[in-house]
Order: sequence, then structure tokens, then C-alpha cells
Amino acid sequence: MDDTVYRIRGDGRRADVILSEHTGLTRSRVAGLMAEGRCLISGKVCTKAGTRAAPEQELELTVPAPKPAAPQAENLPLEILYQDGDLAVVIKPRGMVTHPAAGHADGTLVNALMHHLDALGGIGGELRPGIVHRLDRDTSGLMIVAKNDESQLALSRMLAERKIEKHYRALVEGRMKETSGRIELPIDRSRKDRKKMAVEADGREAVTEWRSIAEGRECTLLDVHILTGRTHQIRVHMQAVHHPVCGDPVYGWERGVKVPCLMLHAYTLRFLHPRTGEELFLTAPLPEDFRDGLRKNGIDPAGL
Repeated sequence: MDDTVYRIRGDGRRADVILSEHTGLTRSRVAGLMAEGRCLISGKVCTKAGTRAAPEQELELTVPAPKPAAPQAENLPLEILYQDGDLAVVIKPRGMVTHPAAGHADGTLVNALMHHLDALGGIGGELRPGIVHRLDRDTSGLMIVAKNDESQLALSRMLAERKIEKHYRALVEGRMKETSGRIELPIDRSRKDRKKMAVEADGREAVTEWRSIAEGRECTLLDVHILTGRTHQIRVHMQAVHHPVCGDPVYGWERGVKVPCLMLHAYTLRFLHPRTGEELFLTAPLPEDFRDGLRKNGIDPAGL
């Protein structure tokens, strides 16, 4: 949620009175915001509530977005594949939101982590896990979680420098013409629909490599390696090359391959431990709904 900015013309009265009437905030709340330097009169910071604003002057008040409540630990089902004093690698279930937010105050991955993780040092002075990278709500699979500030910083740097290798399993619409390929198309917020991401000429660099694993009826199972981590990257890139991920309600086709879920799963992670330098390689087996989707479309999930 973004900050709210109010711009109001003065009328000769006290600034706190004018702002209170136009924003619906109490005068004491307005006075507190002004004391924090969040009010401008004719472009200059005004911290005194009793200052009068003339008709030719404009008042600007910035009301910060409300901070979410501190997440609470919840005993939610969660599989932890690896854990030590610095980090953990977990399997996020499909349908679980990563962070608490409006409409999702609880039942999130963060809530579950606060219950399950041992000796959580906390991030930024708060007792909470550090999410190093994200997965969409309807994408299942592996996620790295930092347990202290040092690990958060190191892992975030490794991610930015492409030192964390991430592979996904994706069932896509149609048969691929080649056995492997590389997609390099910039991604940004869609100009046509701000709720979506899209390939945009002036977007951020996005690189996706893929390799065909198996073919089904009018679909192909891919191993997908992402070299960048843009929002909805795999889903947008596969749509762009006319092979959207099966079961995608946002970027898929209206009449696509019938599957029980979004057929996208974060399958493997490979990286060096930020403290010890030990190589960690972890695999999350395909969940049953994904395996069921493969069977229904002529692909035997055994050994995949």
C-alpha cells in the first residue's frame, strides 16, 4: 500500500484545521504528521500546526501507509529440507501466500516459518525470517530463507550476482519445435493492464532457459532455468513464445490443456552456503496435484 498525499488550497486558517477538515484525520493526528515533517506549505516543510495558510498557498500532507501488524507464529504444515543457524530451505505449498498483507494477515509462509524455524535470529531487529526470493501464491516449491541479517545480505547479493541456480518444472501448452531454447525478453508492468506483467521494450532484463523433458497430449514438460528473477517471469516468457504454462489463469489460454492447478513448481536449488562455502543442492519432489496433471495428459511422472 502506498502513502496518501493530500493537496489543499489555504484559506487563512490554521494548517491543522484546514487539513483535518479535508482529510478526515483528527487535528492531533495532523499535528503529529506535521511534527514529523510530512507537511509542506508552498513547497517548504512546515512542522508547526498553528501556522496559517493564505489562499494563495498550497498545503501538501503525506499520510504514510499503515504498517502491517507484526506476523505471529502459526503451526501450519511446512516441509523443511535444510536448516542451520544461518538459513533454511523449505518447500512452499501451492496456494500459500509468502508475506502477510491486506487480505492475508495470517496463514502465510512467514507465519509458518516463525513457528517451525529453530533459533531464529531475526532480520532488521525484528524476530522474523528473511525471504530471499519469492514464489507466486499458486507456484509450489523451494524457497531459501535467511535467519539473520548477515545471511540475508549475503544471499541477496548472491541472487543479484546470479550465483543461486534455480530450476523449475513447467508443463506448457503445445509441442516445442526445438528440444531446448533461451528466451531473452525484457519484462515490466503491463502498459495495458497494471495488474499483469508483460514483455515491454523498456522493461528490465529477463533471461529464461528451457529444456524439453517429456511430451504429452498437446503439451510439453520443461525444465526451466531462470537467470533473472522478474515477477511472473516464466509465465510471461512462455506466453510470449506462444506456449503458456498450463493452468495459468492470468497468462494462459481460455481453451487450454485441462489440469488441476498451475503447472509450475520450483524444483531444484544449487548455491554455496554464505558462511561455510559448502555447496548445497536440494530438490523438491513434484507435488501430487502436479503429478496428477501430468498423468491426465499422457506423461508418466515416475522418475521425474
